[in-house]
Amino acid sequence: MAVDQRDPLVGAPSVGWRFVALYAAAYLSTSLVLVAPLLVTLALKVDSLVPEREAPSRLALVVGVGALVSLVANPLFGRLSDRTTSRFGRRRPWMVVGLAGGTLGILAVALAPSVAMVLVGWCTAQLFFNALLAAMAAVLPDQVPAHLRGRVSGVLGTCLPLASVAATSLVDLSSGHRLAMFLAPCAIGGLFILLFAVSLDDGRLSAEDRPAWSLREVAGSFWFSPRRSPDFAWAFLSRFLFVLAYAFLVTYQAYFLLHGIGSAEDDVPHQIFLGTLVQTVVVLAVSVPFGHLSDRTGRRKVFVAAASLAYGAALIVIAGASGVDGYLVGMALSGVGFGIYFAVDLALVADVLPDQSSTAKDLGVLNFAGALPFAVAPALTPAVLALSNASYAAIYVVAAGCAVLGAAAITPVRGVR
Repeated sequence: MAVDQRDPLVGAPSVGWRFVALYAAAYLSTSLVLVAPLLVTLALKVDSLVPEREAPSRLALVVGVGALVSLVANPLFGRLSDRTTSRFGRRRPWMVVGLAGGTLGILAVALAPSVAMVLVGWCTAQLFFNALLAAMAAVLPDQVPAHLRGRVSGVLGTCLPLASVAATSLVDLSSGHRLAMFLAPCAIGGLFILLFAVSLDDGRLSAEDRPAWSLREVAGSFWFSPRRSPDFAWAFLSRFLFVLAYAFLVTYQAYFLLHGIGSAEDDVPHQIFLGTLVQTVVVLAVSVPFGHLSDRTGRRKVFVAAASLAYGAALIVIAGASGVDGYLVGMALSGVGFGIYFAVDLALVADVLPDQSSTAKDLGVLNFAGALPFAVAPALTPAVLALSNASYAAIYVVAAGCAVLGAAAITPVRGVR
């Protein structure tokens, strides 16, 4: 579906390289502020506040409750964004508010004297950063014609791994300065987010076109009908399973390196940086070409399924690693699956959205598939560790199984090839 120039809710139809570059930089920055704590700093903060044996369960509490907050925040703010009548546009105000509020939450985490305060700060950050994320994700269906979404999605598919490298690099460079470890990603990412917000030709909604607000509307922010939109439902399930595999990896890789491989604590930030770096090099090599290939062939499902299987294989390699070198090999292989998946999946989802008039809300509901795994993975991990005699490798075997199931879940989609 091409962008309709007559639609007052759609911004400028041009999606030249200037727009794509600014959008990608802002999307990368949104990923940066969200993943930096999840990759390293939250685990190290919790580890500094409690005994070693309590750290995994306390981290699970913080990450899990934060994920539940994001489940509510993303679709709700997406719905609010869809119906915002501000003279500044529908998406721009939530980008600015989300960035400011989320940064304050990260500051609270950095200064927290207890796990309870870490929890409060992280929930605040998740609440506001998900307002930012909801508005940022809606720009793709708002502004990009359907026949270009694979290419733009391919560019956006590089953002999360690039953000992971940037985050771990910033944390590594700031090692020993706890406040800088938390705030540097917010400061640097915030500049690019604000630059995009200012430059965005944001569509405006007139007050007379705004849907009536009711409790039913609020409830609808968190739901779609799988019966009416089966393709969207299968895409939701596939993404949930793939992100669940990813959540196991990123949430516990610090503890995997510490207790599974035996790395020294001072070495862990640098090792995670190296892992995300090699993963990102591979993602950059495959993401944009496969997004372009998906557009040219008109196919989405085969790429998503193959990517999920490749990611599962990479997690098995990591599970079998006995040293840092094996971990790095597995992370490099994971870049193949990760790069192809996020290059094509976002384009597939944009093609099967239930309602083009509520894109931010529907993408917010889809974010359940991206946020819920970060609550499910910590909830399942204690049981996996108990059954496996505290083997962190077993976590990654379970994660590999989730990725394979994600490949199976995409096959019933009928609306796209």
